[in-house]
Amino acid sequence: MTTPQTIEVNNRHYRWMPHPVVVVCVDGCEPAYLDAAVAAGVAPHLARMRSQGADLLADCVVPSFTNPNNLSIVTGAPPAVHGICGNYFFDRELGEEVMMNDPKYLRAGTVLAAFADKGAKVAVVTAKDKLRKLLGKGMEGICFSSEKADQVTLEENGIADVLGLVQMPVPSVYSAELSEFVFASGVKLMETRRPDLMYLSTTDYVQHKAAPGSEAANAFYAMMDKYLAQLDAMGCTIVLTADHGMNDKHDASGQPQVIYLQDVLDDWYGAQKARVILPITDPYVVHHGALGSFATVYAPDAATAGEWIARLAQLPGIELALTREEAASRFELPADRIGDIVVVSEKNTVVGTSRSRHDLSGLDAPLRSHGGVSEQRVPLICNRPISGLAAGRRLRNFDALDLALNHAAA
Repeated sequence: MTTPQTIEVNNRHYRWMPHPVVVVCVDGCEPAYLDAAVAAGVAPHLARMRSQGADLLADCVVPSFTNPNNLSIVTGAPPAVHGICGNYFFDRELGEEVMMNDPKYLRAGTVLAAFADKGAKVAVVTAKDKLRKLLGKGMEGICFSSEKADQVTLEENGIADVLGLVQMPVPSVYSAELSEFVFASGVKLMETRRPDLMYLSTTDYVQHKAAPGSEAANAFYAMMDKYLAQLDAMGCTIVLTADHGMNDKHDASGQPQVIYLQDVLDDWYGAQKARVILPITDPYVVHHGALGSFATVYAPDAATAGEWIARLAQLPGIELALTREEAASRFELPADRIGDIVVVSEKNTVVGTSRSRHDLSGLDAPLRSHGGVSEQRVPLICNRPISGLAAGRRLRNFDALDLALNHAAA
């Protein structure tokens, strides 16, 4: 098959890679984590990437959650295009609250699938299985998760015996090792299969528990640094970004600062008038208790929504209360998959539904979480110099493939 010079995906053009390209999405990577690890001397390769390549900052998608941003990165487009605007939403047609991890909810093709379709060898490794089918939709190649690495098949995942390849056991889903398995897999795949394009996506278990510069955080970035150095030594162009940042969501005593929005609205207007949806909700709630800084609210009608917005905007701890149309425009979201009202809380506050619906017993450290505008700033770094970026361009984390394929030095 003759490879094209460029391909077009979602109205963006990408050049064919002259050597392997690796895009890394470090879940929850607040820029301060890299600053602290580099300053502590535990991440020498990251230091070299930032000094000799490109050291940029970008904005992620809001809501600053995992699924919307990973899908934005691999499609090169915002949720208004690809349709994934949370982990969880209220399906108006079904009249049910559902997980949005089924590939049927994806409305756009990925850059990964497009390159694979043109003959590129493509590999995807993600920490949690909730992302695997979305990232791999329509893609011929290797696609598996650390979480289910012992269940891979050639037919389903494009590879067999991942454990034999990586020489690591399946890690706990609540561990730093779940992310290490992603990096170890990436190195082994590059050594043995040499994919043309590889996407690696970690979990934010460590970032939910450990602040930048802490011993656990620096250990995580030191681990990551060693694998990035190996990929660099194999001639890969590497672009590293994050799906979102991370902030403390607790008071001085370490207690979570939570606005239980369903309780608030029930108290104001009576039970069962409002339906509050938390798009952070997924099966892995131990480290965040399903508490983030972004929520959607379904109201009986537009007039009621307007009344609620005016009152919610005055609530202490709330940064934004927007209509569906305002939120869809401001954050580039699919209007049919968000509520009548979008609520974003301030930097150190999270939003819950009802107090009785959140089990915080699994929190063994002061709450850290994400979801709001305050977690929008993320790193965007490359191990090679870049050129050709328009002056004043607003960079997004979903520009990662554009940087790697169109702007990184050969």
